[in-house]
Amino acid sequence: MLQTMLTPEQHLSLQQAKRLPLILLLVVTVGFIATALAGSRWAIEGQAVPLWLVCLRGICEAAMVGALADWFAVTALFRHIPLPMVGRHTAIIPRNKDRIGENLAVFVRDKFLDAPSLVALIERHNPAQALADWLTAPANSQLLGKQVARLALAALEMVQDKQVEKFLTQSLKAVMQHVDLSRTAASLLSGLTSGGRHQEVLDDVLARISRVLRQEQTHVLIAQTIVVWLKREHPIKEKMLPTDWLSDKGASMIASALDSLLQDIATHPDHRLREAFDDSVRRLIEGLQTDPAYAERVEKLRNYLLHDEKLAAYLRELWQGWRARLQRDLADENSAMARRAAVMGRWLGQALAHDEALRVSMNERLKRWATTLAPDVSQFIGQHIADTVKRWDAQQLSTLIEAHIGKDLQYIRINGTLVGGAIGLLLFLLSHAGSLWRSAMQALG
Repeated sequence: MLQTMLTPEQHLSLQQAKRLPLILLLVVTVGFIATALAGSRWAIEGQAVPLWLVCLRGICEAAMVGALADWFAVTALFRHIPLPMVGRHTAIIPRNKDRIGENLAVFVRDKFLDAPSLVALIERHNPAQALADWLTAPANSQLLGKQVARLALAALEMVQDKQVEKFLTQSLKAVMQHVDLSRTAASLLSGLTSGGRHQEVLDDVLARISRVLRQEQTHVLIAQTIVVWLKREHPIKEKMLPTDWLSDKGASMIASALDSLLQDIATHPDHRLREAFDDSVRRLIEGLQTDPAYAERVEKLRNYLLHDEKLAAYLRELWQGWRARLQRDLADENSAMARRAAVMGRWLGQALAHDEALRVSMNERLKRWATTLAPDVSQFIGQHIADTVKRWDAQQLSTLIEAHIGKDLQYIRINGTLVGGAIGLLLFLLSHAGSLWRSAMQALG
């Protein structure tokens, strides 16, 4: 919607600007009428009209004509003037609003957003260097982090929980209804196990478990578990035996035995447990591909994922909890996201500042993007400008333009009055040159 309501200051300024040319027009009009009446009086009385009066009338007449002509020209831009023959050529801006919008769109598209102009702009300003200079300033990197966090918070607040829930539900149902989960899982497992990748995963898992077994807190947990087991299963023996000693020794033995087994599996590629692991994975893949029992289980899983209310409630709680944590973090000026964005900004700035090849590459990439995207972007922006102007009210647009340039246009009226008066004087001098010469000679003689 076009905002055309003028502020009191704008209205007053425009009225003041119109006042001076109007006063000049009234002065020269009154001067013309007065000199014309005085000249008629002299002629009625049979006396010669003085040259100074003829000169003054000519100046006032020419100035009045110039002022009226320029008043018409300025006013005709914005308003309809009901005059025969010429009235249809007034209100130029309101009548040609759509054409003005289209011409403006073409001008912006072809002169500002064309590929050569954008490429020249990139070459002239070196945006990579400018970005490096800006990011390397500590205050700017901190500002970047805060702005990124602020934008993320605004985007998060715009997202409604119901919309997210609806999106997640629809996406999950679409995937579940159109995907063969059995064969998809089989294909996924086949890809993961191709080339013995699952054995690498197993090695990593074994190494992690081995490290956990060597930790002191693991021994303490095993010892506590042994004590609890003795109290529950053998309460009488637990009272007679040295429980603390047994639990400590038992924990060490169990941890050592498990660690030894894991090390044995890790160092022997042909270990029977590795083979058993391979067989289990292979049977699972084959079952998912061919076994109806597996297909039935997968179908039950599909129905569970699609219709289970507890799962849906869990997903809602998960989203709400994540959202609440993220909102709390983003609301803090020193949030984790702001810090990460600031660090990333500083890193990028330093990388650009110390690597000329990177700056050149970035500028060249920007040039290629400008060349590739400029036609589509310029067409879109141009069409947007044209469509926006077409939606505006013609009279409102005229009022808005007058509010911004009307003061400058009043100088046209002032200049027209002054130039008209000067032309009137010049014409008087040319048309009465002989009389003026004779008068001058008589005065000198």
